[in-house]
Amino acid sequence: MSCARTLIIAEAGVNHDGQLDKAVRLIDCAAEAGADMVKFQSFRSRKLAAAHAPKASYQKAQTDAAESQLEMLSRLELSEEDHEKLVAHCRERGIGFLSTPFDSESLEMLVKTISLPCIKIGSGELTNAPLLLDVGSRGVDIILSTGMATLAEVEQALGVLGFAMGGGEGPSEAAFSEALCEDEVWEVLRARVTLMQCTTDYPARAEDTNLRAMDTMAQAFGLPVGYSDHTDGNAIALAAVARGARVIEKHFTLDRGHPGPDHAASIEPEALAELVRDIRRVEASLGNGIKQPAKTELENRSIVRKSLVAARDLQAGHVLEPEDIALMRPGTGHPPVTLWDRVGTRLLVAHKAGDVLE
Repeated sequence: MSCARTLIIAEAGVNHDGQLDKAVRLIDCAAEAGADMVKFQSFRSRKLAAAHAPKASYQKAQTDAAESQLEMLSRLELSEEDHEKLVAHCRERGIGFLSTPFDSESLEMLVKTISLPCIKIGSGELTNAPLLLDVGSRGVDIILSTGMATLAEVEQALGVLGFAMGGGEGPSEAAFSEALCEDEVWEVLRARVTLMQCTTDYPARAEDTNLRAMDTMAQAFGLPVGYSDHTDGNAIALAAVARGARVIEKHFTLDRGHPGPDHAASIEPEALAELVRDIRRVEASLGNGIKQPAKTELENRSIVRKSLVAARDLQAGHVLEPEDIALMRPGTGHPPVTLWDRVGTRLLVAHKAGDVLE
């Protein structure tokens, strides 16, 4: 058994502040850090939030409190032309492009116009059954964040996706539940869907992270799991990799001090590069699971282990007694486990104190 390579997603999100040149710089930083993919958010602000929709507390703290959520989103929206330029730049830099759609129009653009093979669905859309039904019918791989959700809600979302992936007709709650009774549906879900543990708070506290929920979802559904990290620093993301996360997503920004909803809860380019390096080190440390010495350990065994040695000068023909034997380095002779078998045996040659017993 070997450790699968973790897919590392650098979450640019809306940290471009609606500026194409800044989005390009974010791609450059993600590529230079060694991330596998850089992710943005695709939405039409007037389809995403009503005029009276309030901001979250963390958004109010980092933006103009008098500005509505709709006004904020309008500033952060990327056009279809922007998306095409960003995809082209990702190709130039050798990094994958990924995005989260918040409406079917944006999903259509990502799948049809840009031809993305994989779509990320954010935690806020986990209960958006029409959008899940749409994305499930598109034949793409899906990374599904599960922030704020119960296990039952995750199962319900999988029912919608499975129904769509199986080509079901006549969508309904009952039909979604029935879809999960089909082995063929589970086969396609396990092949195309990854579930992400996530805490929808910015920044999230370590004690609210609940990495063991990855284990619960993996055991309940048999799907690959990952972790979308909103905590400060990189420690929790590294712990998730050690715990079996197949995908890690982390928000990053050019400058945490910039005004905007997500900058303060993101890491900067240097920390992103450090995260990628450390994830690869953690992967390497996991090994194959077989308990055996590393090649580098072999030469040390005879140095640090002990052997049976003469506790005092002994003559040839002497019959060994317990007090004649000491346990000392090096480990080139009889190992300590043979002590009891050596007591009562006769020496063929003389030994000086400290000699390894022959």
